Amino acid sequence: MCGIIGCVGHEGETTDVLVEGLSTLEYRGYDSAGVALGNGDLEVVKQSGKIDDLRDTVAAAGPEGHLGIGHTRWSTHGPPTDENAHPHVDCTGEVAVVHNGIIENYQTLRDELREAGHTFRSDTDTEVVPHLIEAALSAGAEPEAAVREAVSRLDGSFAVAAVIAGCDAIFAARNDSPLVLGIGDERDGVGQYYLASDVPAFREHTDRVVYLEDGQFVRVSASGWAVTDLAGEPAAPAVDTVEWDPEETGKAGYDHFMEKEINEQPRALRQCLSERVDELGGEVNVGDLAYLNPRGVQFVACGTSYHAALYGAQLFRLAGVPAQAFLASEYASAPPPIGDELVIGVTQSGETADTLSALREARSRGARTLAVTNVVGSTVARECDDAFYIKAGPEIGVAATKTFASQLASLNLLSIGMAPSKDDREAIASLRDLPADVQQVLDDSAAEEIAEAYLDSDAYFFIGRGLQYPVALEGALKMKEITYKHAEGFAAGELKHGPLALVTERTPVFAMVTGDDEQARKTIGNVKEVEARDAPVVAVTDGQSDVERYADHVLSIPESSPRTAAVLANVQLQLAAYHTAAKLGRPIDKPRNLAKSVTVE
Repeated sequence: MCGIIGCVGHEGETTDVLVEGLSTLEYRGYDSAGVALGNGDLEVVKQSGKIDDLRDTVAAAGPEGHLGIGHTRWSTHGPPTDENAHPHVDCTGEVAVVHNGIIENYQTLRDELREAGHTFRSDTDTEVVPHLIEAALSAGAEPEAAVREAVSRLDGSFAVAAVIAGCDAIFAARNDSPLVLGIGDERDGVGQYYLASDVPAFREHTDRVVYLEDGQFVRVSASGWAVTDLAGEPAAPAVDTVEWDPEETGKAGYDHFMEKEINEQPRALRQCLSERVDELGGEVNVGDLAYLNPRGVQFVACGTSYHAALYGAQLFRLAGVPAQAFLASEYASAPPPIGDELVIGVTQSGETADTLSALREARSRGARTLAVTNVVGSTVARECDDAFYIKAGPEIGVAATKTFASQLASLNLLSIGMAPSKDDREAIASLRDLPADVQQVLDDSAAEEIAEAYLDSDAYFFIGRGLQYPVALEGALKMKEITYKHAEGFAAGELKHGPLALVTERTPVFAMVTGDDEQARKTIGNVKEVEARDAPVVAVTDGQSDVERYADHVLSIPESSPRTAAVLANVQLQLAAYHTAAKLGRPIDKPRNLAKSVTVE
């Protein structure tokens, strides 16, 4: 959600570094973009629309500088217009600021600044920041002190970066919004340094990073960098090395990042399971987490991660451990009683604001917290008592795919490791086979033909029971996210309690039916209900039941345990959504109004 890039030390190439960095951050979601470059004076170029539009405008304007900042905006305060695009400047045009997050007291600050004679050009909360810096400079403060004073007056969530005319540094601070420092090469006393919302923005230039903490302030110039707290006390942050290769964030010949990431799932799952599964010993290795032995577990998560949390809660309940999954936004605003000792936050980015808020609430009430996340060094990983990494590799497409599969695999490992049961050997064997089974689904799927057959449908319904119920929810979410078609997921037994009124011959129903147990038989009964209403049925099945005789189309998956059958069924639904969106010509990697990392509540 919004993206910041900054760089120093690229004389003659600053503009290219900024624009390419913004292009790499497109996956976060945005509706406008801009850059500000410093070389004595400040030059600002910004506009609504896409990065390619900004690239053309910048090429025509030709701004240059030895340092600069850039931004992709996802609208919160004010519509996506040129005036509301970042960077924002003060009355003099000598201060430029980019900002992610929400400044909660901006209206009070805006009224105060207007009373003092400042003129505002936008509807945004961000614009108060350059005017606060301007006011401090006018009162005699040095540039760094002026930025510190401005930041100290902000309430809310923010990652802020500022440049000032005639000053050779970028100043930045964070609170509840991610910001990363990149440390590049140094030649002849001139260093190349970067600031960004996420590592991909500068990964092609360096793999050395500092993950800034809440309440930290950084000064970056070509002569070096320094991190302090907001009061100016020096900090000693760790310099980490990013392990993944920058080529992992390219499309590798695929038409879309989502298509690439769907096809990367076998590798992502191997990475997730590597060195954690001992089939011969019938054990999994989750390190010290094995000794937690929780009496009860609560999950908090949002969106796709919430569907993974629903799945994880079922796994723990199957092992005899009471478990519930909560939407993080509801948990934080109206927290349920916390009688359980472990609260697990599931978040792909590790920066999801609602999930962080829920985990902080849980910790304040004495719960131990565990992060299940993809990003080493993320805020959730640093704040929780423990972290378990899903190791899916970088994911660029806004619609989560390989991270969801890796979340499901990781939650299997955690449930087996922390709550052993008699079924563990079967579960471990199915996890071992999971990457190969996913590859078989990818190789043999008929999803493209089915997408073509139902392209003109009014809506799409998804039903499942047990571990397949979260998959039904996720399948519907994928369909609506990237196709803009109406889609809903239901527990199969609930279809007859209302949603059946919506079923027609123009509403295909995707039914997840695996195994041949009572759940499968009951779901076949629900399939017959929709068949009787002339709705087309797409059965996602391993062939163990006779659901095919009631289906118009079949999406096959290999036989496996109920745990991993859910992962395999989900791959088929990902493919169905992807091919539908591709045939409809949708912007698959950047669906409208959505963001990859949701850093506001």
